[in-house]
Amino acid sequence: MLSVSWLSNAKAASDKREALNAPGQWVQLNGYIQITPDNQIKLICPNPEFGQNVLTSLPMMVAEELDADWKAVVVEMGPHDNTKLGPQFTGGSNSVRMYWKPLREAGAAVRQMLCEAAAQTWNVPVGEVTTKAGVLYHASGKSAKYGEMASKAAALPVPKGVKLKAPSDFTIVRKSTRNVEGKKIVTGQPLFGLDYRVDGMLIAMIQHPPAFGMKLKSFDASQALKMPGIKDVFSLKLYEDGFEQGGFDTRTFNDLLVVVGKSTWEVINARKKLKVEWAPAGDTKDTVMGRGGKREVTVPGALESTDAQFRKMQEYAQKPAQQLRKDGDPETAFRNAAQIIERTYNAPFLAHNCMEPMNFFAHVTEEKALVAGPLQAPGWIEPTLAKLLGLPAEKIEIQMTRMGGGFGRRAYGQYVYEAALISRHVKAPIKLMYTREDDMTYGIYRPMYTATYRAALDKDKNLIAFHVKGGGIPENPIHANRFPAGAVDNYLAEGWEIPSNITIGAFRAPRSNFNAAAEQSFLDEVAEAMDKDPIEFRLELLKRAKEAPVGKNNEYDADRYAGVLKRVRDTSNWGKPGSEKYNRGVAAYFCHNSYAAHVVDMVTRDSEPYVERVFSAVDCGIVVNPDAAKNMVQGAVVDGIGNAMYGSLTHKNGAAQQSNFHNYRMIRHNEAPKRIEVSFVENDIDPTGLGEPPFPPVFGAVANALYKNRGKRFYNQPFRPELDKQTQG
Repeated sequence: MLSVSWLSNAKAASDKREALNAPGQWVQLNGYIQITPDNQIKLICPNPEFGQNVLTSLPMMVAEELDADWKAVVVEMGPHDNTKLGPQFTGGSNSVRMYWKPLREAGAAVRQMLCEAAAQTWNVPVGEVTTKAGVLYHASGKSAKYGEMASKAAALPVPKGVKLKAPSDFTIVRKSTRNVEGKKIVTGQPLFGLDYRVDGMLIAMIQHPPAFGMKLKSFDASQALKMPGIKDVFSLKLYEDGFEQGGFDTRTFNDLLVVVGKSTWEVINARKKLKVEWAPAGDTKDTVMGRGGKREVTVPGALESTDAQFRKMQEYAQKPAQQLRKDGDPETAFRNAAQIIERTYNAPFLAHNCMEPMNFFAHVTEEKALVAGPLQAPGWIEPTLAKLLGLPAEKIEIQMTRMGGGFGRRAYGQYVYEAALISRHVKAPIKLMYTREDDMTYGIYRPMYTATYRAALDKDKNLIAFHVKGGGIPENPIHANRFPAGAVDNYLAEGWEIPSNITIGAFRAPRSNFNAAAEQSFLDEVAEAMDKDPIEFRLELLKRAKEAPVGKNNEYDADRYAGVLKRVRDTSNWGKPGSEKYNRGVAAYFCHNSYAAHVVDMVTRDSEPYVERVFSAVDCGIVVNPDAAKNMVQGAVVDGIGNAMYGSLTHKNGAAQQSNFHNYRMIRHNEAPKRIEVSFVENDIDPTGLGEPPFPPVFGAVANALYKNRGKRFYNQPFRPELDKQTQG
């Protein structure tokens, strides 16, 4: 057996017979590929799946270089194993980009090993052995299926530096391929964390404080313990005082009040019988080891309210802020400007609202631990889990199920830690369950943001200066080196932050989802003041950024940025006859290494604005699976429209005021566009990410279309409340 670690750093296992004795007689040629003597090929997907189709697209990359017959391939989700399978992180639009070279190298290396095994068997030069769809050939007429050579190939050294295919030679990559779990999904087969169960498993739920800034003081569980099926009620701490958290650990509520019983319904009912007294938490201090090293974080203990938070943000916006980037002399340019355009944009907290509520299985003993469930980043939670349980990492097994949504929420592992600690306490396997109300009020939200944009025009309506100053609770949203930085001689970016005990986390395209909304709305307003077409105005700026860039730290490629604008201009017939019935809005943005642009076509339907169709253009490099990629962009469009129009989570005295979908508004089926036409800029650039880039510019395109539809600009997300006021007025 050969065990090939991340980036094809190979070593021979101590016992090659282990592979032959594996279930189904699998011969493991490296961490990603197993083949049986009767020619079954199993490809191991390293990254967890939450709907972006990596369980199909990543194995496609292996199969391409392996030259396998895709119809004969079996795909399986791998266990957590950072050594053999790499980072295994699904998030940041990284999966395909991160694994593009390693997975192809793994496939190419095994193909070469099979060719060498065949060459030795047939006594011919290895250069004369060819492959096609899982079969080895020689000009003499000899042939063999991969399975016939698998055992012999497994004993060979792993080659390094094997030449990879040119994109023009791809036969699997770039071809639309069905989701390997599609049939299981539509027939309701067990796939998700909520489906995971074992004999003797108990159900656990946590009663958390009613508000951020509160903690457990005391409880009376006497009535709850009398309820049917209830096994135990107890409290425990998530982190002990002084515990050093990892960069993606969080502590929304540290005191856990736990109810354990036989079934979900019994535990839900018993939890209602708890008599609990809560107390102010006061300021607390956390020790966090993040990317910037160890730091002490003071978490304020106030009971915060949205109205007061907005007032505080307005105060901070008037104060001096941290300078993030400065080009030229923006202060002088603004003083000498013939016209200054200034607008402020605001956005609230947003809940992730994964369709599958948070859950996790754990079975912890003194010797070992098994945890299983929906998780985006197993490698990030393993060190903390090991510290909390006092077990070495090799005694902890992490199994990943399919996720019913992630969007960044499942990158934070506190729910895994909670499950493990509860299992250890009750000495039994348990499934931790969050209700929808638990999930929505438990934190890990998209932050609140605000930003003020200013543009200075000279007497000839030329843009001579640009200034953005943004802040948020508890982080600022500004990406200082993105467009239009690099395209304006005088440019200033500033940021500020306000601490909070309301926990936040990554939310599909963190910070970018607000930046794009504000920036792209503002650029449209500037274009209008300059009497320019909004697309042509952006293209002029990008031409400047390409031909005479300002500064040296511009993150974006001006050609690729302009490319998606030109593509969406053409596919939507922008500015040409035929779209007169539509109120059109455009936006484009760069984030997570890729470029996306949308034209939103809005109409008035039953006196309400409705996005009837959308044209989308994306440059994400090579598209591995076109149909799946289109699905992802279409999902981003629907998600963006919904959040822009309706998404909002508010607080009063620390308590979330929305708890379920009756008062947290989501986009509905009849509000989704009838048509979303997606096109990709075709090139041979290595894949650069797709899960997040199409999402942020949707907000801006909707805002710009809404202006055309309603005759006024909208500066506060979500747009629905302001629309209602306009209708009532």
